Amino acid sequence: MNWFYVVGIILFLLGLMISIALHELGHLVPAKFFGVKVTQYMVGFGSTAWSWRKGETEYGIKWIPFGGYIRMIGMLPPRPGEDPAKVRSTATGPFQGLIESAREAALEEVRPGDENRVFYRKKWWQKVIIMSGGPLMNFVLAFVFSAILLVGIGLPADAPIVSPATETCVIPISEQRAACEPGDQLTPAAQAGLKPGDHMVSFNGAMIGSWDNAIRLIRSHGPGPVKLGIVRDGKPMTIALTLIAQDRPNFADPEKIDKNVGFLGVRPTKVREQQSIGQVIGYMGGQTVRVAGSIFNLPEKMVGIWHAAFSGDERDPEGPVGMVGAGRLGGEILASDLSNEEKIATFVSLLAGFNLAIGMFNLIPLLPLDGGHIAGGLWEGLKRAYAKVMRRPKPKYVDIAKVLPLTYAAALAMMIMAALLIYADLVNPLTLTN
Repeated sequence: MNWFYVVGIILFLLGLMISIALHELGHLVPAKFFGVKVTQYMVGFGSTAWSWRKGETEYGIKWIPFGGYIRMIGMLPPRPGEDPAKVRSTATGPFQGLIESAREAALEEVRPGDENRVFYRKKWWQKVIIMSGGPLMNFVLAFVFSAILLVGIGLPADAPIVSPATETCVIPISEQRAACEPGDQLTPAAQAGLKPGDHMVSFNGAMIGSWDNAIRLIRSHGPGPVKLGIVRDGKPMTIALTLIAQDRPNFADPEKIDKNVGFLGVRPTKVREQQSIGQVIGYMGGQTVRVAGSIFNLPEKMVGIWHAAFSGDERDPEGPVGMVGAGRLGGEILASDLSNEEKIATFVSLLAGFNLAIGMFNLIPLLPLDGGHIAGGLWEGLKRAYAKVMRRPKPKYVDIAKVLPLTYAAALAMMIMAALLIYADLVNPLTLTN
């Protein structure tokens, strides 16, 4: 057994569970601040593995580490016009029966003196803040992990430093071979004596700030003599060399060929470049757009998961992955041949992505997700603002119990999707290579 793989799974799932615990904390803190009675704060589902009680709230960990919840009393209002402490014992119709059962369950924990501590009686903006706290915590975590990745570790980049993998000969792109052969012409870099580790800093007096900049300067110059400023072993020097003309793939579109451009014959060195906080914001914006697109196309992507699970199709690297698949990725990362820095960077990147996805998914305006309650709170605020402007009586609380049949259908669909993801992650998982 590869113990690094097992430890990687445990570490990654632990990171996800901490994220889930903080998500629920994002609900718990404002709920208590606004006076809502919270009877449970649980990380996980199923039977309770360990718990303790502090005040009126039971805190604990459950055996199935695939989520979490806080239990607030009075999530659903009583029937309009009825005593909040009483619920009809009979109901007509199957859907009405489900709604009344849910109302009764929501009021079971309401005790004398708790009337003003139920969730449904809080102001609409307080409800929105309470239910937004969880996704907001995920967004904060995604930003923190992204900042660690970009500012602390850095993003992969090509640096204008001669790579040890640089070939010493000119290989025409039409020949499509990787190794030099006897009789091949030496590259201008090899003829001038450039060595691995040489840092290119100027080109005919123009400063070289990046590999992209170096490529543009070299290619636009064409064949002919140039002076290349480098730093070797900490010492600056200038090397005179002569570029030759070669056909090379277009810098922006590798499918196109640039004819007779300047050619030096060096490869860049892969490094990690630290970014600024401003770049973290831009990075988060791009990731948010990408994740939003994935969520919008989730039904289509789940069809791809079905084919991957039962037809052996290749998994879409931009498609959804469940907790099981996430754990396997964590194990694969730790057991891989990547450097320690690359392992940490990959772990942090995945945790950032998962927190962003969890936060955005929970904002879908559909119960039982947080977005459903947020939508209910916003609708209540809109109704009351309209009534105030029109000088009408204050409307009742928004009765989200009326959409419970749709909620049950959505919950069933989510359970089916979760089960399909677990199966696909077991039989055809995403890997580092795909």
